Amino acid sequence: MATVQFIFANGGSGEASYANNSSFQSQMISKVKPILEESMMTLYCNSVPCCFKVADLGCSSGPNALQVAYDIIDVVDNISSSFNREPPTFQIYLNDQFQNDFNNIFESLPYFYERLRQEKGEKFSPFFINATPGSFYGRLFPSNSMHFFHSSTSLHWLSQAPKGLAKETGLVNKGNIYFTNTSPSEVYQAYLDQFSQDFNLFLKLRAEELVRGGGMVLTFVGRDETCDIITPWGLIGLVLNDMVSESLVEEAKLEYVNMPRYGPTAKEVKQLIDAEGSFTLEKLETFKSRWDEGLKENGNGDFVLDTNVRANFIAKYVRATTEPFLTARFGEGIIDELFIRFRKKVAELLEEVTLEHAYLVMFMTKK
Repeated sequence: MATVQFIFANGGSGEASYANNSSFQSQMISKVKPILEESMMTLYCNSVPCCFKVADLGCSSGPNALQVAYDIIDVVDNISSSFNREPPTFQIYLNDQFQNDFNNIFESLPYFYERLRQEKGEKFSPFFINATPGSFYGRLFPSNSMHFFHSSTSLHWLSQAPKGLAKETGLVNKGNIYFTNTSPSEVYQAYLDQFSQDFNLFLKLRAEELVRGGGMVLTFVGRDETCDIITPWGLIGLVLNDMVSESLVEEAKLEYVNMPRYGPTAKEVKQLIDAEGSFTLEKLETFKSRWDEGLKENGNGDFVLDTNVRANFIAKYVRATTEPFLTARFGEGIIDELFIRFRKKVAELLEEVTLEHAYLVMFMTKK
């Protein structure tokens, strides 16, 4: 089993917290809801137990942590009504790393319960919410105990940086913390190898925990192989390289750092699912999402067009998800300056190109 590098977002409710900078991820959850509805209908038609056990893997904290739980309860309740059946009891497990800010979630549970009571009524079927801390690259639940897994914007995080890029191997991703269009093919292969190992392990573990016929809906950042590789992580690497040239960051530190995340192509994901063999891939879709997706409209109902506002929005949510990782490797002293420079680079790019993430969303059932 891989040695897991703990990756977690900024906790709390401050200006740089994930809780206050996660509207981008919220948009992803909303976009995938039709596929979530389709998957629930498939599982419901096969059989829904009297106690429906669901886990949201990589739930993080803030408003999004309970949105998926609400969507699943809402979808199953609506399907049950359409079939004139009583909805099942729900047992929902929220999973993320041990360092995740679960207290933020617990504090919002009373409001969540009240919302469901108001919208579904006092006679609504019981539901129970638990936290299950731990890496999804390890076992989380008993064998054959779960009915459905959901994960949004999490599985692009690897268990560790690619082992093939360790300095002692001689293959150093010089000046970068991720792979780019100009990276040697060996750097790309090292990332693909690590993702393949991690995703294969994830599939095996979830197959052990799911009942036969159970399902998963997974959404994560992928890659469109027909487009140039422009990522926030590549831009952070450029900023760090600039700071090395100005002696603000030690070059030796940069050489040792590789971002433990990978955006696979749809073809790579399909091949891995087929090769592992535990699941039937029911649906695999790709879609594009602007880097500033989720930025609120202005008072006139128009989309925000100001480049600096858009760049600031992007910089804040990227910081919320990467600051702990970067601080552990470069120290707190450079973080403010790093993201000031990052924001400027993003603003420059927004004037020239459309910045988009490619997302993969898939629904699969256990054979």
